[in-house]
Amino acid sequence: MIANLQPYPAYKESQQAWLGRVPQHWPVLPNRAIFAEVKDREHPDEEMLSVTITRGIVRQRALLADSSKKDSSNQDKSKYKLVQPRDIAYNKMRAWQGAIGASELRGIISPAYVVMRLREVRNLPNYFHHLYRTPHFAKEAERWSYGITSDMWSLRPEHFKMIYTPQPPPEEQAAMVRFLDYANGQLGRAIAAKRKVIALLNEQKQAIIHRAVTRGLDPIVTLKPSGIPWLGDIPKHWEVKRAKQMCAGIIDCKNRTPDMVAGGEFTVIRTTNIRNGKFNLAGSYPTDRRNYEIWTQRGAPRAGDVFFTREAPVGEACLVPDLKNLCMGQRMMYFRPDTSALDAEFLLHSIYGPLVRTYVEHASNGSTVGHLRLGQVSALPLLWCPVAEQKKIVAHIASESAPLNTAIARLDREIELLREYRTRLVADVVTGKLDVRTAAATLPAAAVEPEPAPDPEEIVEPEIEET
Repeated sequence: MIANLQPYPAYKESQQAWLGRVPQHWPVLPNRAIFAEVKDREHPDEEMLSVTITRGIVRQRALLADSSKKDSSNQDKSKYKLVQPRDIAYNKMRAWQGAIGASELRGIISPAYVVMRLREVRNLPNYFHHLYRTPHFAKEAERWSYGITSDMWSLRPEHFKMIYTPQPPPEEQAAMVRFLDYANGQLGRAIAAKRKVIALLNEQKQAIIHRAVTRGLDPIVTLKPSGIPWLGDIPKHWEVKRAKQMCAGIIDCKNRTPDMVAGGEFTVIRTTNIRNGKFNLAGSYPTDRRNYEIWTQRGAPRAGDVFFTREAPVGEACLVPDLKNLCMGQRMMYFRPDTSALDAEFLLHSIYGPLVRTYVEHASNGSTVGHLRLGQVSALPLLWCPVAEQKKIVAHIASESAPLNTAIARLDREIELLREYRTRLVADVVTGKLDVRTAAATLPAAAVEPEPAPDPEEIVEPEIEET
């Protein structure tokens, strides 16, 4: 069905760079003709909502339940703005990053945010929700945002009202929403299925790692009690040591995050860059030399070090990539192994081994959104064996995991392609590049199902805090 979509019969120039050509019968209007700003205050007892980059408008309590963030909203909420179902709300400091959406909830948001209400009941908020969360609109929001640096850019209400937006006929808005709900649901379920396979493959990898970093490679080695009841026996010549005994340095981040500076030549690494022992540059952001020098006063990470997340989520790790000008954002740390005592890759595998995983679980109160203090990280228990043996274990894990890594990489690429396709499909539909009227009309009545919740791999943002 998706493959057979065709363009509209006739087009016209919208005179808007972010839209390009639009169907000939679509009016393109300034937002002041479509929306009215709403400043409805004095509702302090209403539920708190958050406007996020990844998920649009959500309940704040649900957001906090999935992270280590605390409620940073003011105790006096009399000035907070009421949002009602059908309203469009956005974080004016993050609209250019996608922090905008239509609300299906009633609640209040930060007074620093903006609430817009459709002037005509016939317009569908979910159409504008899809439209305003496209990369096309993000670039237009960036163009209209002002500030000293990119981290201070603000899309003010008066400028939002000056942006030109298409207003398709209501029946076409409904067709687009119905079609996209269906397509996004199908694509979301395909991604979720591939994620389940990846999880199973990672479990197989973990079994290989667990065996190697707790028993070594000699099946007949003499064993001794580890002194840790739940761990059991370990090779007789191995020892239990603490990370601080085998590292030349354990460097914590500052308790804030460097400013984002568009075009900066330095890169801020965040907890979202690290999952399952691997590094992914997606979700990092640029900063300038001034920020870099402040955030590397304790030391700059380099190849041969091991990144570690001490919060949100806790206990993820990866080798520091061979890239220049890296600094750490909030909740990040790195280990610098003493190479005479500890191989970096052996340390990485050990972090995902049962000894460290159990320690992290207990120290963070059993929660992946908990946190570890610097002293707790320095005291990470590690099983030690001679470096030459560590290197053999690393080589064994690499060899045994190679087929699994190949399969995971293939699935990751397939997921990436599905995400790219989904983003392009939404943009092409809501800007009129594809006509979905016939396709939407042919969907069976029960075809539209709720889209699966976004998986953690898709969330590459610090969720927006209320101020």
